[in-house]
Amino acid sequence: MAKNLISFNKYYKTFNIISILLIAGSLFLLLFKGLNYGVDFKGGTLIELRAKDSQITISNLRQEFFKMNLGDVSVKKFGNESDYLIKFEKKQNDNKNLIEEIKSNLTKSLGSGINFRRVESVGPKVSSELLKSGVIAIVLSLAAMLIYIWIRFEWQFSLGAIIAIIHDVIITLGIFSFLSYEINLSIVAAVLTIVGYSMNDTVVIFDRVRENLKKYTKIPISDISNMSTHDTLSRTLITSLTTLLALFSIYFFGGEILKGFSFAMIIGVIVGTYSSIFVATPILNYTNVSYKTISKENIENN
Repeated sequence: MAKNLISFNKYYKTFNIISILLIAGSLFLLLFKGLNYGVDFKGGTLIELRAKDSQITISNLRQEFFKMNLGDVSVKKFGNESDYLIKFEKKQNDNKNLIEEIKSNLTKSLGSGINFRRVESVGPKVSSELLKSGVIAIVLSLAAMLIYIWIRFEWQFSLGAIIAIIHDVIITLGIFSFLSYEINLSIVAAVLTIVGYSMNDTVVIFDRVRENLKKYTKIPISDISNMSTHDTLSRTLITSLTTLLALFSIYFFGGEILKGFSFAMIIGVIVGTYSSIFVATPILNYTNVSYKTISKENIENN
């Protein structure tokens, strides 16, 4: 065994306490502040418009939309300086002429230099079904991962993997709640991707743990897990860094519509890499995994 290994197991308790505090804070935010659901889940109308007149500002548009009694209104820049994204609670279905009325009011107030590039409307029934489907997709993905790890490894490994995934999802959603970032269908896709990414990182370490359990039958799990983490560290860091480079490029240069997705993925990759080392692996230590306590046949066959 190499002597100059990083002693990851010395920091397990410290980082576990940090993780517990982060999860507690995230749950507090989710329970008392909640998530900022977008049109996909809350229902409403989305308009993407371009203002040809450079004198038109966000404050002008926000003031005009507030005058129209459309409910909760969100106005922000979208893409270049002359593009804006407006979201409001009132559905187009409530009034067939709603969009024409909005165009007419804006033209009277701000001139004819307003071009509606995209209009989307989501009703309350559709939005509730989308929210339900998103939650079901996340829960089913967690269950599928749990079953996969249980079959591939043993219950101790499955427990560590599923705790790490739940840890990643809760903290990512907690950060979105704290920053009041919008939750839409692309964020659900990001969360599902995070689940797969985190699991992949964890399985790589678990595979090495299993190999070392077979190779070093008399060494305690604390040393085995430490050695295994060290063996896979370069692979884990290189994969995470190259993924983050691509995600940061999307975040800064991919436009407003991809910012939420890329931001969720950035948080997920960072937290997922951390949890593979400091959340999933320590569970093996706490459950005192050894060559004797898990199925030898499972080790031999895999």
